[in-house]
Amino acid sequence: MIHLPHLITDLGLILAAAGFTTLIFKKIKQPIVLGYILAGLLVGPHFTLLPTVADDESIKIWAEIGVIFLLFNLGLEFSFKKLANVGGTASVTAVVEVVFMLFIGYLAGVAMGWKTMDAIFLGGILSISSTTIIIRAFEELNVKHKKFAGLVFGVLIVEDLVAILLLVLLSTLAVSQQFSGTEMLVSVLKLVFFLTLWFLGGIFLIPTFLKRTRSLMTDETMLIVSIALCIAMVILAVQVGFSPALGAFIMGSILAETTQAERIEHLTKSVKDLFAAVFFVSVGMLIDPGVLVDYALPIVVITVATVFGKFISSASGMLLSGQSLKNSVQSGMSLAQIGEFSFIIATLGLSLKVTSDFLYPIAVAVSAVTTFTTPYLIKLSEPFYKFLEQKLPQRWVKGLSRYSSDTQNITTMSDWKKLLKAYAYNSFIHGVIMVGIIVASMKYLHPFITENITNGLKGTLITIGISFVVMAPFLWAFTLRRIEKKAYSHLWLNKKDSRGPLVVLELLRILFGLLFVGFLLIQYFDKWLGITLILLTIGGAVLLFSRRLQSFYDRLETRFLRNLNEREEQQNAKNKIAPWDTHLAQFEISPQSSFIGKTLMELGIREQYGVNIALIERGKLVIPTPGPNERLYPMDKLTVIGTDEEIAAVKALAEEFTPDDDNQNVKKSMELQQVVISSNSPVCGISIRQSGIRENAQGLIAGIERDGNRVLNPESTWVFKPGDIVWIVGNKRKIVELLR
Repeated sequence: MIHLPHLITDLGLILAAAGFTTLIFKKIKQPIVLGYILAGLLVGPHFTLLPTVADDESIKIWAEIGVIFLLFNLGLEFSFKKLANVGGTASVTAVVEVVFMLFIGYLAGVAMGWKTMDAIFLGGILSISSTTIIIRAFEELNVKHKKFAGLVFGVLIVEDLVAILLLVLLSTLAVSQQFSGTEMLVSVLKLVFFLTLWFLGGIFLIPTFLKRTRSLMTDETMLIVSIALCIAMVILAVQVGFSPALGAFIMGSILAETTQAERIEHLTKSVKDLFAAVFFVSVGMLIDPGVLVDYALPIVVITVATVFGKFISSASGMLLSGQSLKNSVQSGMSLAQIGEFSFIIATLGLSLKVTSDFLYPIAVAVSAVTTFTTPYLIKLSEPFYKFLEQKLPQRWVKGLSRYSSDTQNITTMSDWKKLLKAYAYNSFIHGVIMVGIIVASMKYLHPFITENITNGLKGTLITIGISFVVMAPFLWAFTLRRIEKKAYSHLWLNKKDSRGPLVVLELLRILFGLLFVGFLLIQYFDKWLGITLILLTIGGAVLLFSRRLQSFYDRLETRFLRNLNEREEQQNAKNKIAPWDTHLAQFEISPQSSFIGKTLMELGIREQYGVNIALIERGKLVIPTPGPNERLYPMDKLTVIGTDEEIAAVKALAEEFTPDDDNQNVKKSMELQQVVISSNSPVCGISIRQSGIRENAQGLIAGIERDGNRVLNPESTWVFKPGDIVWIVGNKRKIVELLR
């Protein structure tokens, strides 16, 4: 008898349960994630009425794969460029919210008498909002075009990165079992170092690789290559001491900067959906219903703390960053839930065996409750804002409005700030690259040369020579490259007292550059005299070949920036405008819209609704600032500028669709049918044109058979005779009435 491995039977059981619950949750219009968790509960060890998964270890492997693809897909939606563009509002709000919720979660755990690690992980679980749940709620409530929705998406982008940092910090804390500031700092610096190195290397290499192999990339090949890149980064992340999830997220964020990002996201979506389903089912398998009953009170307490804590912290962060009271309230009430990252953090605590068994099901229960409350909170956010506006003292409301306006209009920056910011950015980027080259030289290049080419002094000199050649362009950029020339010249020419600090700044750059070279040499030499001589030689070489190094570095930088910005240029990305409550929004013209075929002058959108059309995208054609005689066509994508209310009014007309019941019935009744003409038929003896089949019965004659001969698409002069077999496409009821 053939034996079927438990791995296959368990996977079949999981997918069957997940498919069944998915259909139910789709029907009742609830998040599918909750359906997966319910499926896990049904096939888990705590529910005995149905077959139970036999091999837990295999499911854990599937779940780990699920986390990898879930984080890979989140990375594809993340993009470091988006992080750079979200601005101070999202960053301030996310940081305030995360820090506040970490503190609230820890305090709640301690107050309930939990262990320290349980309380710390509870803080981590409560600190990250759910991207999946918020996006779904925004789509259902049709508020994605509103300004606060854009602010919330920015916060979620920052939170994704903070969540990755939390995973690293919590892993470090769990392993050391004690809070060591030095160890935490080392972990953060290590994370920042590798994030920067991987991002720079990935952006330099991967988009170029995808462009040069574009003609070879079928959908199948692109899928395989994308997954291979994801797994490769997972392996690399594990090798340097990070979690597989981090590696998957980083590769996703790198691919998000390429022009193939949408295609990769589409191709990998099915793989992500499959393994993510397994992951969320495995989440449900760990839930013990008895624990939920025993810890009902903590679940209620934590749920209340989550909703109110996230609202207060998010709204405060928005207000602090200069947003209006309305946007702050709406954003705060939108972010009041936990989701997929909370499950991953809870899973981390269980896998490292540092948290109690009850914490996991509590996190899932709180997520389920806040998932249901999120749409209602978003609906109530505007009425609640109006309530606050009426009840708060008017001087407070006016003060907040004035603070918001003043903060968003602060755009000036002094020359010193520009220069120092540019120098810090330049030093950090090239410093990371040179440290990476030195580490690679020590760990990989030198052992390879000594084992395969030559050892001793000769091997050491070859290693140093190769390392220096690779470092040289970045060393030149670190020490000699002119940065922010306009600000530098302005300070040098117009402010004589700035010349001294500028000279010191340049000398410090050179000094730190020599220190990097010294750091490379000290790994191989002990004699300071030799090091000094080599430093002088290298310094002279950098100065001597400065122009060639500049030319080579410029080519490297051009390629990197082209790869980084190519997708943005193709999409013609638009930034929000700051003043007042106006912002950019995009929507598509429905084929049923009354806008179709009319010019912008005829529509008078600006005059009637106060909305300006900034851009029209028609397939590959992009029309910036369209003129008054430009007509609108079906499927045109409009980028408009206006307030929430103005945009909502125009959007409703542009996307309007009023299905006609009669048309729907006609569509359903249209079919191909066969009719035999008898001598008593009303159309017998007359032509097709005279019969009025097209006009009276909405029918089209596709073919006629007479005496065994078939005629396809007969002429309108064809005369019907008894015994003709006629094939007609049309409304069955009307045709029968006409021909019977």
